[in-house]
Amino acid sequence: MRWRTGRQSSNVEDRRGGSSGGGGGKMKIGLLGTVAAVLIGWYMGFNPIQVLGLVGGANTILGGFGGSSTQTVSTGTPQDEAGQFASSVLASTEDVWNPVFRQLGGRYVEPKLVLFEDGTDSVCGYSNSATGPFYCPGDQKVYIDLGFFRELQNLGASGDFAQAYVLGHEIGHHVQNLMGTTDKVTNLQARASKSDSNGLSVALELQADCYAGVWAHHAHKQFNVLEEGDIEEAINAAGAIGDDRLQRMSGRRINPDSFTHGSSTQRMEWFQRGLKSGDLKNCNSFSS
Repeated sequence: MRWRTGRQSSNVEDRRGGSSGGGGGKMKIGLLGTVAAVLIGWYMGFNPIQVLGLVGGANTILGGFGGSSTQTVSTGTPQDEAGQFASSVLASTEDVWNPVFRQLGGRYVEPKLVLFEDGTDSVCGYSNSATGPFYCPGDQKVYIDLGFFRELQNLGASGDFAQAYVLGHEIGHHVQNLMGTTDKVTNLQARASKSDSNGLSVALELQADCYAGVWAHHAHKQFNVLEEGDIEEAINAAGAIGDDRLQRMSGRRINPDSFTHGSSTQRMEWFQRGLKSGDLKNCNSFSS
């Protein structure tokens, strides 16, 4: 991904304290922790994506174990490469979604990107590194411990555009929030059966995947950001975190009724749908 030639976003809150020059935080969970979280998640009846926070949904965030922390917050461009990469991707999403919303007759409210290490507070609650990336609709911020990208590699998804896809997906949840989709889904889930609620969650996640594809389409069209192999990296990342793959990893029978994020095939297909068309109208995952 050609990200170094792009601008940096000013909408970054760096809460990593003294680590702002050290490469993006420390992920504590590790590969064995990832596998354990998958097993515990399915045993307890949770989607392991929720346990790990892998590309978490707009309303899906595990509360931490309580408590809060005092953190130094700096704004502006981070000094380390990992932080600058995230800032550049965020800037690219701003440059894409601002004109898209103008064309729709609306205004794009730019979200904040919070970089943290170990744990942090949000309106959605306290989260530690194992929660993974998430979007909090209450404060319109995306939160990420950049060490998460090492965990993504452990799941078989490597490359800078795989990482960019993760951020694009979370920004997709922000787009859903601005469009009122998140509230509609939440209201429907409140009076739906568990199976129907899971189906709505899947539709929400697949639409965010599609929106990530829409962003990638326009970012490349406007700024020529994609390099050879980038699309494959993003598709591979989408497939690596499908519900069916994680069920298979845990040794369980694949049960589509329990899906909350979509199968690997679905996630790859919806990302590609947005990527190929660049049109929000093709991202109505709820109709299917």
